[in-house]
Amino acid sequence: MAEEAKWYVVHTYSGYENKVKSNLEKTVENRQLQDLIYEVRVPTETVIEVGSDSKRKEVERKVFPSYVIVKMIMTDESWYAVRNIRGCTGFVGPSSKPIPLTDAEVESLGINKKQVEVSYEVGDSVNIIDGPLAGYVGLVQEIDLENNRLRVLVSMFGRETPTDLELNQAEPISY
Repeated sequence: MAEEAKWYVVHTYSGYENKVKSNLEKTVENRQLQDLIYEVRVPTETVIEVGSDSKRKEVERKVFPSYVIVKMIMTDESWYAVRNIRGCTGFVGPSSKPIPLTDAEVESLGINKKQVEVSYEVGDSVNIIDGPLAGYVGLVQEIDLENNRLRVLVSMFGRETPTDLELNQAEPISY
């Protein structure tokens, strides 16, 4: 059907996302389907919850509950392998016909992380070129290459405000 691996969305029973992921990875290994099914992901994010006792704690939360994202080449064999995983209810698409995610959707979901080259360091001033603070200048406080994040101090209304940005939202100031 397709010769290039694409990302597909698989619907699961609520709470079965990680079980479907691990079962699918075992099936790929047991049936030697590594050339058809490349990657299985359950997108998560870390959020800070404040409990009733006012204690803050970091919690890992699923971005899309009941969904697993799979990078695969769609063939009858790979479709059958995914579709018959316990806890999987089917692919997302009209009448269970799998529809791959578009490149724009993959990028907006942040599935494929692009490595950004940074030409600034902690202590440098940068122009913010994207987002709500575009046009402001900030002082780099912290660079987190692994998570593609940057912490910048921006002076607004006479007050220094720490702001988290993605690495590609800032550029060094050229004098």
